[in-house]
Amino acid sequence: MVHTRNRGLPLTSRVLRPTSFMLMFLAMVAVSGRTDAADNAADSEQPNVVLIYIDDLGYGDLGCYGSEDIPTLNIDRLAAEGVRCTASYITNPPCCPSRCSLMMGQYAQRFGKYGMSRGLPIPEDRPTLAAFLRDQGYATGQIGKWDIGTKRQGPLAVGFTQVAKVPPPRRYTSAELADASKELQKHIAKKNGNSKYFCINAEGETQWLTDYDGDMVVDFIDRHHEEPFFLYWSPHAVHSFNTEVPGSLSNRTQARGKRRKLTGAIVSVDDQVGKLLDVLQKHGLRRNTLVIFSSDNGANPGEEGSSSPYAGGKGQGTQKEGWVRVPTIFSMPGTLPEGKEYHGLIANFDFYSTIASLTSDTIPDHCDGVDLIPYLTGEKDGAAHEYLFWLNNQPDDAPRRHLIAVRWKNWRLYRKYAKDRWQLFDLVPDPREEQDVAEAHPEIVRQLAARHAEWAETLAPLAEVPTVRAGRPIIPHGHGWAFASAEDGGDSE
Repeated sequence: MVHTRNRGLPLTSRVLRPTSFMLMFLAMVAVSGRTDAADNAADSEQPNVVLIYIDDLGYGDLGCYGSEDIPTLNIDRLAAEGVRCTASYITNPPCCPSRCSLMMGQYAQRFGKYGMSRGLPIPEDRPTLAAFLRDQGYATGQIGKWDIGTKRQGPLAVGFTQVAKVPPPRRYTSAELADASKELQKHIAKKNGNSKYFCINAEGETQWLTDYDGDMVVDFIDRHHEEPFFLYWSPHAVHSFNTEVPGSLSNRTQARGKRRKLTGAIVSVDDQVGKLLDVLQKHGLRRNTLVIFSSDNGANPGEEGSSSPYAGGKGQGTQKEGWVRVPTIFSMPGTLPEGKEYHGLIANFDFYSTIASLTSDTIPDHCDGVDLIPYLTGEKDGAAHEYLFWLNNQPDDAPRRHLIAVRWKNWRLYRKYAKDRWQLFDLVPDPREEQDVAEAHPEIVRQLAARHAEWAETLAPLAEVPTVRAGRPIIPHGHGWAFASAEDGGDSE
């Protein structure tokens, strides 16, 4: 499958009227004194890619997606300098299957993953996104959470040439724990006295883990700015628990109550996006780097995350849009329009196809995704996918994760188990899915159910998670980077 684009053609897409946040940030860019001379010089070079994959970030938890209590100035700038997608989906929620689908570029059911199935191998007969880019001559780096494949399928074994080591966690003293809240005491006890989000950096200082990640992002780009690179940053943020978030972060938000902790964690993510934009600008790479920003699944209501204007999310809200509809931004000034919204259906497995087409004009045959760039620019009209499908029915998975669904146009067809009757929702007048209209539209129910059945016939059977003994840690511990060896995909110092 091959798709070729003319990157030099002028953008002719219909750009939507900028919202207030877009106008504000475009103005900031205009007055910043930024020149495009270095960026223009980079336009003819092989494009770079930075893929940011946040953990449990809700659709309504960014300024550019309507949040009024979190100042996400740098992420909002990405949207103002790119395309904000309003119907971006995770077809294999939550964390582990989402990441497997992302890295393989296909529905995870294609290799037998119908639920969490943590430890199920990812296929070795088709390239991961990292392996595809490595074989194109890219430096491929990974920072943060992995949660893909078996205990022996770490980043260095599946295509990444280097991975940021896991820094040692900060340990709480007995006196600190005695003064801590009961909630924090409970969480830290489960981690044997170790912090989740405070680490010890190479200088021996305590540092917020997300901030440490941001420094590693800068280090990777500083070292590889003269060659094509792919960087996958998947922070542990903003996964629960966020009890440790310090006032220096939460005080920068306008949130109240428990939500203050989550919003502080999001502010820290935004700070690191700022570091990324600064280092790209420093090296004249902003226009030659595709930045994709998204989330592995929707909000966690237990942390008071927001799916607004939709309902649901992680945990007890998994049967609704909020669990699978996520914020997604594509930004590459000069190639993509700026300040645009795209409303067509897309999925996280499209990221692989889009990146492959951008970097090589070739999409591997195993990919379920499409090249999104013609849709984002307006070269192609309509939705990237007419239908998207869900089939989470792993028998021994948590009941809350069971989900059978179809998206088509403004419709969502859903049921929890195959024995249940279908429910149908029109998401335009009813974004919170409060009025089942299946009886009023039986023809749509039949159409979508038939499409789902046809799709399900193309899938692999349910696979069993093998027993795999862990060898050395799939991501080494320490500071700095570990590198893949040429012989066996292992790591060397």
